[in-house]
Amino acid sequence: MNKSEKRDLILNGNLLTVILTLALPIVINSFIQTMYNLTDTYWLGQLGKDQLASITIVTPIQNIILNFGLGITTAGSILISQYLGAKEDRQANVMARHIYLCSMIFAFTCSGICFACTPAIVRWLGATDDVYRFACTYLRIVILDIPLLFTINMYTSVYQSQGDTIKPMLLNLLGVVINLILDPLLMIVFQMGVAGAAIATFSAKVPCVIIALIALTRKDRLIYITYKDFHFEKEKFSDIIRVGLPTAIGGSTMQFGFLLMSRNVLKYGSTAVAAYGIGNKINGLITLPSNAMGSATATIVGQNVGACQKDRAEKGYKLTMYISVAFLLVSGFILSRPFIARPIVSIFSDDADVIYHATNFLSLMAICCWTNGIHNSTTGLFQGSGHTMVTMVNDASRLWVFRFLTLYICENILHMGVESIWWSVVVSNAISAFILYVLYRMNIWKKDVVKIKAAEVEG
Repeated sequence: MNKSEKRDLILNGNLLTVILTLALPIVINSFIQTMYNLTDTYWLGQLGKDQLASITIVTPIQNIILNFGLGITTAGSILISQYLGAKEDRQANVMARHIYLCSMIFAFTCSGICFACTPAIVRWLGATDDVYRFACTYLRIVILDIPLLFTINMYTSVYQSQGDTIKPMLLNLLGVVINLILDPLLMIVFQMGVAGAAIATFSAKVPCVIIALIALTRKDRLIYITYKDFHFEKEKFSDIIRVGLPTAIGGSTMQFGFLLMSRNVLKYGSTAVAAYGIGNKINGLITLPSNAMGSATATIVGQNVGACQKDRAEKGYKLTMYISVAFLLVSGFILSRPFIARPIVSIFSDDADVIYHATNFLSLMAICCWTNGIHNSTTGLFQGSGHTMVTMVNDASRLWVFRFLTLYICENILHMGVESIWWSVVVSNAISAFILYVLYRMNIWKKDVVKIKAAEVEG
């Protein structure tokens, strides 16, 4: 199916077919991306809980930068989708060039600053002794792959905005296969430990970036990047800021909240930190289909809003939400059973205390994960329509208001100990999903953010 046929499918085809066509490769792609971290988690779990805790502590730092940069590429995906929906292909190309330039400037700047400040950051997080040493080693290496990851994200955004979710999936599959081979080789065989995990992750991205750059610069593609005769357009930059900055701020602010959560978990010891990291990673696998539905929603809504088909955009949103909630209700109930959760957790650690706490955390999150179906699909609706300010405020509130407030009540009033962490996660997620759905019912998403006039051109 060529790009014109995919655009016609998104704008006029059967919505269930559209959703499955977009979402299934995204599910696989998201699983592949998650495997990067799960592979590290598994092998570090074999080395010891201090190594595992060190990655859990510093991961939010990496994610703060990634999510800020992701705001830029998310803006690109949204804006390119709307231009393609309006059949303004030339403007979609111009936008892609502006997006990639902005993301690379940000990536190199942040990588340099974070590399220099790593010891101070890890010390501020409260890490000491071996955990401090391991965390510094890991963060300093993985932070160098930020420009590589941003290039891969740009490739994903460009292709996903056109309705092609298969090629990004295949690219990430290559990366995870390389990572699966290098992790045990560097960490165990060559006894490089935490440094081996970071080097494996970095090395696995290099061939993917080479392929992505070749594909992004091919002039026979509908969307391609070239800077020959490039002219900076203030209007394009303003659109990126208007749509991308809220997503960037919301995502990085949320990740900074995760970082502070890590500090709160750390006071319960490295056992709790390891359990928290394992539970979050497994829960991430459970919610992969829901995340994919959110991404599919953004593409469907983006192109249909660009084509002035808001009724069809809303139908697509509702269908993705129903599918997500139904799937998470069933899978969450199954995985919440302790006799199922415990063997899964045991894959990543053989420490009895870690297994006990991680099982409790995972069981609670799984039974409540259906709220993610509402949250992710509705987030896709607001992002696809360009209303990223709504998602920014909601994401920031989820961490900084609802999660920390719940944590305070559970710790200081109910005296629930480490379980306060578990409950703060599920309660804040549920409140955030409810608020987003209420905002959807208010029809805020139907107001135009970026003015794109549909071209009278044959697709």
